[in-house]
Amino acid sequence: MTSFTIGHRGVMAAEPENTLRSFLRAEREGLDGIELDLHLSKDGALVVMHDETVDRTTDGRGAVADLTLDELRTLDAGLGERVPVFEEVLDAVGPGLPIQAEIKDVAAARVLAGVLRERNLLERVSVLSFHDEALREIRDLLPDATTVLVAEATGPDFPDRAKAVGARLVSLELPELNLRTVERCQAAGIDVMAWTVNTDRDLALARALGLVGWVTDVPDTKRRAARA
Repeated sequence: MTSFTIGHRGVMAAEPENTLRSFLRAEREGLDGIELDLHLSKDGALVVMHDETVDRTTDGRGAVADLTLDELRTLDAGLGERVPVFEEVLDAVGPGLPIQAEIKDVAAARVLAGVLRERNLLERVSVLSFHDEALREIRDLLPDATTVLVAEATGPDFPDRAKAVGARLVSLELPELNLRTVERCQAAGIDVMAWTVNTDRDLALARALGLVGWVTDVPDTKRRAARA
C-alpha cells in the first residue's frame, strides 16, 4: 500500500516550525506535502503559526490576534526567519506541492475560503480543523473543498461527526488510534491519517492500522517508510 507523508509545520524537528525555511526543507526532502496552521492577525492577515500567542516560537510576546502583520514581521521566528502569511507559503513552494491548511482560529475560515477561491486552489489545498464550525463554514462557502476533521480522541459517533462536516479524511493522534476506530471510519467511507509519525515504531503501527498517510516532524520519514 502506498501512503503519503506530510511535513508537520514543515519539518519542525529540523527547522523552525511554520517558517518558509521549514516548508522549503520539507519540499527538498521529497515529502508528499506540507501541513501548516493559520490564525488571523489583528488586521486580518492569514498568519502561519500554531499557537494563539507568539511567545513560544518567536522572540516576541502577545496574542497573534492582538498584533498587526507589520508588528509580526518584526519578530524572529527562529534562525532569522520571519513569520509568514499563507500567501507567501503558496508562492515559495512548488505549485504542485499539496498543502494541508489547519484552521486554528474559526474566524480564519472565511478569509481562507476567499484565498482558495481567488487562486483556484481547491485541488491543491485541504482544509483541516479541530473545530466543526470552521469546517462547516468552509463547506458552506466552498462546497467542493476538501475538508479534514482533526481529533485527539474519538467515540462511536465519530464517523457521523466527520460526515456532518463533509470530511472524507480524518487526522487522528496516533497513540489514541486503534484498529476498531480505523475500521469504523473505513466502513463509513472515511480514510484515516495520523499525527505524529516520527519513529520506526510509529511507522510500523501506522502501517498495521492501514492508514492512508501520516504527518511527521522528521525529514527522512518518507525514505524510511519506503524502505520498510
